[in-house]
Amino acid sequence: MLHSDPVTIRSLGADIRALRKSRGLTLADLANALDRSVGWLSQVERDKSDPSISDLRMVAKALGVPMSLLFAHASAPVDEQGFVVRAGARRPMGSGEEGLIEELLSPDLTDDFEVVHSTFKPRSKMQTPANRPTQEVGYIVSGTLDLTIGGRSFTVGTGDSFRIKHDVYEWANPYDEPAVAIWVIAPPVY
Repeated sequence: MLHSDPVTIRSLGADIRALRKSRGLTLADLANALDRSVGWLSQVERDKSDPSISDLRMVAKALGVPMSLLFAHASAPVDEQGFVVRAGARRPMGSGEEGLIEELLSPDLTDDFEVVHSTFKPRSKMQTPANRPTQEVGYIVSGTLDLTIGGRSFTVGTGDSFRIKHDVYEWANPYDEPAVAIWVIAPPVY
């Protein structure tokens, strides 16, 4: 068995279901993309079946999320699961290659939104502009960040906030200090 904690397993299935639904995919759509049966996928989403690492790799690819998001369900005390995320137990998202390190602050992906902690390394820049079917609000905790949202350029600093609503956007941190932001994204995309 991949996970031994039944609460953690339940969170994995719920996260897969939430990600599938946020992309407008039916069980049949995702099952077809995975070359698996609808019954198998339904059991995974209901935590009745434990997917292999290879299965998780295929699910992550089909949903466009990093493998780490599905695989990194940190153990938390049972009475805290679904309620509290400790600083040392945040789930990492992505590889950090562009100079962006992201961690999930939400306990799971079953809400209508997700909260993400982002650290933009000094002298880093987004390589490819993004356009997601989401509404996002960001708050700069520290540092300075250059944003382009819908073709308009902004520089935001500590205490500033911003919104991205179905717009093409990109970020850059050409400065010597890291920038840290908290994002609220609806619906969840990671």
